[in-house]
Amino acid sequence: MAGPVQSIERAAAILRLLAGGPRRLGLGEVAASLGLAKGTAYGILRTLQHVDFVERDAATGKYQLGAALLHLGTSYLDINELRSRSINWADALAARSGEAVRLGTPLEGQVLVIHHVFRPDDTLQTLDVGSLLPLHASSLGKILLAYGTAPLESATEAGLEAYTRHTLVTPEQLDRALAEVREHGWATEVQEMSMGDAGLAAPIRGHGGLVVGAICLSGPVERICDSQGRPRPALLTLLREAARAISRDLGAARW
Repeated sequence: MAGPVQSIERAAAILRLLAGGPRRLGLGEVAASLGLAKGTAYGILRTLQHVDFVERDAATGKYQLGAALLHLGTSYLDINELRSRSINWADALAARSGEAVRLGTPLEGQVLVIHHVFRPDDTLQTLDVGSLLPLHASSLGKILLAYGTAPLESATEAGLEAYTRHTLVTPEQLDRALAEVREHGWATEVQEMSMGDAGLAAPIRGHGGLVVGAICLSGPVERICDSQGRPRPALLTLLREAARAISRDLGAARW
């Protein structure tokens, strides 16, 4: 029986290395971490880059995981327990609220959208499953940060990017916002990622009450919030009811 193929083992080791770190890695760092000659590491990285499993930053020459891996990885989402147990509740929430619904989990310092239900109207919409959202500028991300599902360092280490003039761009602003999320049990994002849009999110809990993901409603700011920028109570009630229902299905105690 043939033994393992060394080049594939090395390629897998490089992918795991890039997936496990919070930042891009240079050729020398990859080679040193895995005990490979630079020429060997470069050849594998170049091949992985050719098939879009790895991306190389043109400015720094450093490497990170590529988009093709993310899209390939979304095939697991159909059997992912969080997504499968959330689908019916998310569909019902979109129908009852009239707004778009997204489910998110942490991935490599960002929020991975694992399910997206379109707003139930005739407007043109783009499917966001597999998209990555910033932790600090999305209501989904604030939930994951507030409850420790995503480490705070993953959001602050590279700096807090400003997407609009409303984005939280200092650690102090973010800390205050996360404290409010823990106090209220829900998170908002009002024109922080895109002008004119808002989001409202609640935590999804699993066994032991641990937060394993988040669910959000999103849409035009005037539909999600009142004139004071506060979430509309009716939408907040619907959202929290859906989050509790999903959490019960995942084995969380009543909360």
